[in-house]
Amino acid sequence: MQGQRGVVEVLASLRQQLEKRGSKSIRELGRTFRALDSFDGNKKVDRQEFAVGLRENGVNLSAQEYGVLFDYFDKDRDGTVCFDEFLVGIRGKPNQRRQALIDKAFLKFDKDGNGYVDAADLRGTYNCRFHPKVQSGQMTEAQAFAEFLGSFNDRNRDGKITKDEWDEYYAAVSSSVDNDDHFVQLMKTAWKLD
Repeated sequence: MQGQRGVVEVLASLRQQLEKRGSKSIRELGRTFRALDSFDGNKKVDRQEFAVGLRENGVNLSAQEYGVLFDYFDKDRDGTVCFDEFLVGIRGKPNQRRQALIDKAFLKFDKDGNGYVDAADLRGTYNCRFHPKVQSGQMTEAQAFAEFLGSFNDRNRDGKITKDEWDEYYAAVSSSVDNDDHFVQLMKTAWKLD
């Protein structure tokens, strides 16, 4: 039981440190892990890459705490951590209400059911007017839209957003919004959903 309590405490510390960095922190962590994995593309990181990836994203833990986390997420005990499973383990999946809206927004653009949407399809619908930096005059709506598109991890670099990329992005957004009603309003406003 002592070891399990250690995992719970270390996970709580990790989540707290990531939350302080804002909603982009989990997406950035995913990008860092993907960059560290660029050698073989197996979506896994070893013990050293795991610690480096966390440190590069501002997570400060002791060597023992990195080890506790790594051992917890190394499910098959092969000396690696699947970073997609790790990211889901950190942020959790959106609840059913939130996922239904995430799906509805994606399906609004994936009219032919091919599993992806083009950035051009989003441009006419995604509303950047209420982005805090647009409201403060720090960014134009075009700049906010470009930043938004850059938030998706376009793994194929083809300018298309897959359902997995969409879900990953909105799982990260969801994890940073505590109130379900606020998340619902955010999605409805951004995508002009009913």
